[in-house]
Amino acid sequence: MDTQTLSDRSELVELHGRYADIADLKEFTELPGLVFTDPVTLDFGSVADIPPMTVPLSDYVETLRAAFAPYVATHHTITGHVIEVEGDRATIHAHVRAEHWCPEELAAGGPDRWLVVGFYDNEAVRTPDGWRLDRVKLTATHQENAHLSSAGLASR
Repeated sequence: MDTQTLSDRSELVELHGRYADIADLKEFTELPGLVFTDPVTLDFGSVADIPPMTVPLSDYVETLRAAFAPYVATHHTITGHVIEVEGDRATIHAHVRAEHWCPEELAAGGPDRWLVVGFYDNEAVRTPDGWRLDRVKLTATHQENAHLSSAGLASR
């Protein structure tokens, strides 16, 4: 592999680390602009009853902020990146394990953690400021306590 390909691959893996940090650090100010294009296309249909959509980044940030507000902690592990770079575009397939802990009072004596395991199939574009995700697709292959998703907690 040439130096540019290695550099691109390294930047794309790091981009996914920053993506995970948005939720896990609840950093909704600077990180989203370092991670996503504006607008961004999203597909979370495997964990939420919503169709794929393209939205302005500011709208997605507010959705993220609301979705992660109920949790006392989250931890997203994104590994096993398989990356294909073609010019200024890249596809990234990666494994994900995402854990979301809700407050004890919301667990009501039951389980307090929503677990999602699956894959990301994302696309990125090279911009003058570096790589940015312009398409994010989560495919959940297993969930535990899905009633503790932010949508489930909001309906309580």
